[in-house]
Amino acid sequence: MYLQQRFVFLALGFVVLLSSSGASTLDSDLSALLAFRSTADVAGRLSSWNLSAAGDPCSSWFGVSCSSGRVTRLVLENLSLSASSHHFFPAIVRLDQLRVLSLKSNSLSGPLPPYLSSFKALKFLFLSHNSFSGPIPPSISYISHLYRLDLSFNNLSGPIPNSLNHLSHLLTLRLQSNSLSGPISGISLPTLQDLNLSSNYLYGAIPPSLSSFPASAFSKNPVLCGAPLPNCSNVVSEPSHPRTTAPSVVTSSPTSKPEASPPAGNQNSDATSGGSAGRGMTRVAVVAIVVGDFAVLVIVAGLLFCYFWRKFSGKNPSKLNEGEKIVYSSSPYAVVGMERGIVASASRGGFERGKMVFFEGAKKFELEDLLRSSAEMLGKGGYGTAYKAILDDGSMVAVKRLRDIHVAGKREFERHMELLGRLRHPNIVPLKAYYFAREEKLLVYDFMPGGSLYSLLHGNRGPGRTLLDWAARMRIAASASRGLAFVHHFFQSPKIAHGNVKSTNILLDKSGNARLADVAIAMLGPATAGRSGPYRAPEAPSDSRRPWSSQRDDIYAFGVVLLEILTGKPAAGNSGGSGMNLPRWVQSVVREEWTAEVFDLELMRYNGIEEEMVGMLQVAMACTADSPDQRPKIGQVVRMIEEIRGEAEASSSLDSFESDCASASTAGGGGGH
Repeated sequence: MYLQQRFVFLALGFVVLLSSSGASTLDSDLSALLAFRSTADVAGRLSSWNLSAAGDPCSSWFGVSCSSGRVTRLVLENLSLSASSHHFFPAIVRLDQLRVLSLKSNSLSGPLPPYLSSFKALKFLFLSHNSFSGPIPPSISYISHLYRLDLSFNNLSGPIPNSLNHLSHLLTLRLQSNSLSGPISGISLPTLQDLNLSSNYLYGAIPPSLSSFPASAFSKNPVLCGAPLPNCSNVVSEPSHPRTTAPSVVTSSPTSKPEASPPAGNQNSDATSGGSAGRGMTRVAVVAIVVGDFAVLVIVAGLLFCYFWRKFSGKNPSKLNEGEKIVYSSSPYAVVGMERGIVASASRGGFERGKMVFFEGAKKFELEDLLRSSAEMLGKGGYGTAYKAILDDGSMVAVKRLRDIHVAGKREFERHMELLGRLRHPNIVPLKAYYFAREEKLLVYDFMPGGSLYSLLHGNRGPGRTLLDWAARMRIAASASRGLAFVHHFFQSPKIAHGNVKSTNILLDKSGNARLADVAIAMLGPATAGRSGPYRAPEAPSDSRRPWSSQRDDIYAFGVVLLEILTGKPAAGNSGGSGMNLPRWVQSVVREEWTAEVFDLELMRYNGIEEEMVGMLQVAMACTADSPDQRPKIGQVVRMIEEIRGEAEASSSLDSFESDCASASTAGGGGGH
């Protein structure tokens, strides 16, 4: 049967090659699409595919996109398409300029054809959640520019061909929930970022090139072993029948032999000879061991209690200078760094007792309340360490312990804090209070329970991840831009900048609204403490001896954040496997007219957002222009983002934005620092 199917496919492939030997045009692409519709659209879902209707097929035909006069994108998902691959693939493969092909979540069936290499320009191939059967054709390995391959949730069988190693640009390989079998020791894909081979019948050792992926990528393959799964010493390398045979257990020694089963006639031989050995130990021995262990445990606990009671009962906390106390939190993430640092400062000579200074409307508490609180460390940055502290009344605050502060003295620090304390906006994390002493400087903010944009975008990209949909990303981008606009307009003379815009400093409150954190902290520390790498504008000085920030630099950094939102990639690192930072990688991809490939794969599930994504990409690229004079001002950025979000929403948001800017100018117009 398989040989018959292969002969039919080869014959059809020969016809396809002959038919495509002439010059292909948009007309030939549309003819191929109509041929596909006639065979696969049994539910009549592609009614817009009509040459007699008015309008451009590239914009009016559902799921079809064009570039340079050719069909380059075909996305037909969840449309109840139903046909055998013998009938529809010969039409699809005539679209030789396709870059994106997605037919997932339909009812397509049959084996994958051996002539897939005809898709010379294909970058994304998604055929998941269908009923395709048979082996993975080696011809896939000749789609040399393929980035994403998803054949999951089908009925594919046979081995995973080692020829996939030829896909030198492959980032995603999803083959889970098929009936694939055989070893994978020959698979080596150094550029791979997303892998799932779970729920198959694969066996043998996982190669070192794939061992860095999580165990979930290989789960439900009963005889697969090696990191990140358990080692292979207890599993045979090949089952006799992968569908029915459970993995056999062998001894860990390579020279030992498995024990033979007892003869049928000697089932009770262990019971009649050497019975005590078969049972291991007598009941009396077990009871004696348990009682002895319990007695030892009681003695050790008593000794430890006596030791610590004598050690701490005689100590008087009031002996610490200036009333500072060491209070041990019950939390495993206690504010150890902040607590020890303050106590150490108190124990040295010449300690200057500071005090908590609160801004209007903030609930007051003492430094000792912070030290006594249950707390955990949130992270370390260039300007200090941040903690979440839970006060006695249950309220939560974020505390930043500053280090390497470049201010002349207490009065200069206080003036800067007074400036920050006046920044009140729905999209800025408010400063509640600060503490100043010669050896210790703390900033207290409202705690943002929604986490950071960075963690939402880049944390746990594997299975079970909570997706950040397009609407949420747009809302975060718009909110953050409005917060930055307020900062830029708050003081007219002198102007201030945020100085450290990045995805880790965009936090979400309990309502999901985005707020900027660490506003204007950059003016307190060295230039190297702030943003670095791709967040730092090209014109930023290399001199780290003095603080530096500018509003144009903020715009560049915000453009990088927008690129993170669009691509799903972190700003620094191996973007796209190219080794370049994110702005340069995006510029190179767009320059090659592969714009669709920069967008986060998670966004491809949402229909009708292509225009908005391209619009946001244009805003991000304008913000990251190398020349600061070519970058838009923040007011222009806010308007562009709101216009992309939609006219009705933009109108009310822009009215609010104008009001914010006016109030900012009024409130801060006479300020300085």
